[in-house]
Formats: sequence, structure tokens, C-alpha cells
Amino acid sequence: MVPFADYEMPVQYPAGVLKEHLHTRAAAGLVDVSHMGQVILRPKGTLAETALAFEALMPVDVLGLTAGRQRYGMFTTATGGILDDLMFANRGDHFFVVVNAACKTADIAHMTALLSAACTVIPVTDRGLLALQGPAAEAALSRLVPKAAAMRFMDVAVLEWGGVPLWVSRSGYTGEDGYEISVPVARLRDFAEALLHQPEVMPIGLGARDSLRLEAGLCLYGHDIDTTTSPVEAGLNWAIQKVRRAGGARAGGFPGAALVMHELAQGPARVRVGLRPEGRAPMRDGTELFAGGDKVGAITSGGYGPSVAAPIAMGYVAAAHATTGSTLMAELRGKMLPVTVSPLPFHPTTYKR
Repeated sequence: MVPFADYEMPVQYPAGVLKEHLHTRAAAGLVDVSHMGQVILRPKGTLAETALAFEALMPVDVLGLTAGRQRYGMFTTATGGILDDLMFANRGDHFFVVVNAACKTADIAHMTALLSAACTVIPVTDRGLLALQGPAAEAALSRLVPKAAAMRFMDVAVLEWGGVPLWVSRSGYTGEDGYEISVPVARLRDFAEALLHQPEVMPIGLGARDSLRLEAGLCLYGHDIDTTTSPVEAGLNWAIQKVRRAGGARAGGFPGAALVMHELAQGPARVRVGLRPEGRAPMRDGTELFAGGDKVGAITSGGYGPSVAAPIAMGYVAAAHATTGSTLMAELRGKMLPVTVSPLPFHPTTYKR
């Protein structure tokens, strides 16, 4: 157990990080992510008015998100940096938002300050959140909640387990098929134990959660993205829909739009890339990267990838050195070692489209 975002969190369970990681890729892993922030945006007028107000905080299409669906987004700063990344769902008559644990107090204050004319910002304090991930997640969950099997990637639904209302999304942050399930606190332990009694399911700690998301090429806030990185530098262009880009019906209008639009058109000066260190030694965040003796970037996440049986990393490098296959040098314990720019993700994703 370690302190993490003002919570005590498990780094690993008795099986250990390596076995937890590989079990999630082969079957199903259960992660307690109750430290994350759950928030309801309850419209004071129409849902469309709330959607447009929420859109003004990020370069993402909120108005076009249909009921029963979820989308990835990010709050931006006036200079185009990222305040936090998040998931938001259209629940028919309101929006449900999940934000990162370390940012949730600031995010709730940010939304309250800027959205209160359109909606009531309601922190959800009586629910925990579980992530069930892996190719056997559907089989395990659908024994308890049969309707979960019909959901597609990024669907959201309110389903029941023994009279308990579960807020379910078919999503997660491992690259695998799976679900995130919001459960009333009073029944959270019962539901977690019911899942753990399924033969496919093993408890998973923060260590394996981190190695799983790194293999999937997914950003971790505070490491790969923060207020000094733009969505375009971070390779999150896919999350900026056409309607919010130049020429779109609702182009711009979000904090930092000038920089983000410029980088979408001209390309950023640096970009996030996958990196494959040579040898067996993992390279951690903060490791500097060089080309021809000049510093050209740094690693932001790094470790051992159990599914690829090799060290892997992500980081930012100058655009001129970001071509796949390029060799850079990294300084590790006083030695300069080669690192190859690699495509992301390192391990293929298996979402149920």
C-alpha cells in the first residue's frame, strides 16, 4: 500500500505486478479506482445548453454526443496546455464526468466557476468506481449483470445487480475490452467480492495498471500530459472532432484554441512518441534523450512491458527526430544507451467496437 492522491492505494496484491499484468491480458483484472472523481452536471435549462457550456472548456464535441455514449476529453489552459483529461457521458438528461484523482478538487472548482450558469455541478460522494479489464471481463460481469454483454465500446448504461443500480461504461485504461462500474459505497465491497469470486478475475494494483496503460500507449496525467503539453503535442488529435477544428460548425471557442489550431495546421515543435530502449534495463521518466550530442527530448513514462517482454517508454522529442525507426541516445546511470523511436501502442488494443 502506498499514498496516492490523498488515498492509500495498493501497488500490488500477493500475485505481484508481472502476474497481475499478464492475467489481465489473458483473462480479467479488477482494479479499485474509487479515488477518481465522479461528477454530475445537472442542467438548469436544456441539456444542449449544458453541452455548449461544457464544450467551451475543451476542444471536444459535447453537443454531438448521443444519449448512452461516452467520450474522452481534456480541459485546456489559456496557453493550450492540459489541465486534466477526463471521460464524460451523456446520460439522457445530464452529463456524468470522471476526472483524475489528483486533479478532482481543482476540476470541480473549475467546472463550478465556469458552468454554474448552465448547470449544477454535483460531486458524487456516495459511490465507488471499479474497473474490470481483460478479454474475459464480459463473461465475468455478464454472469452477475447479463445486460452488460450487449454493450459496445464507449456505451454507458444504468444496470442492476440484486436491486443495486450500477452505472456502467464499456471502457477502461488498459487497452483491453472491459468495463468501469460506479457502485453505491454501501454495496461496493459486496460487488467487488462477487466479481472476485468469478474464476477469471484477479485483483490488480497500481503497478500493473500503469504497465498495462503504458503498453497501450495511453497518457498518464502528471507524467505524459500536463499544463506544459498541448493536446496536439501529446498525439491526442483523434480526440478533437472535425466540428471543433478550423472550418467546423463550432470551431475553436475553447481555452488555448489559437495554439491548438495552429499546431493542428502546422504541426507541433515536439511530439509524444513510443520508445524502445536497447537491452534489458527500463528507462524511467525524466531520462533525457539526445541526438548528435544535442538534447532533443525526455522520457515521461517508462518501465518493463510484460506482454512484450522488453523495456518500453514514452516521451517527447523534437519533431525532426520523431520518425519511427530513428535512433536516439539516452543517458542512464552516466552511460549513453541507444533508444529507438517506436509506433504506439506497443501492444494491440482489443476494444469491442
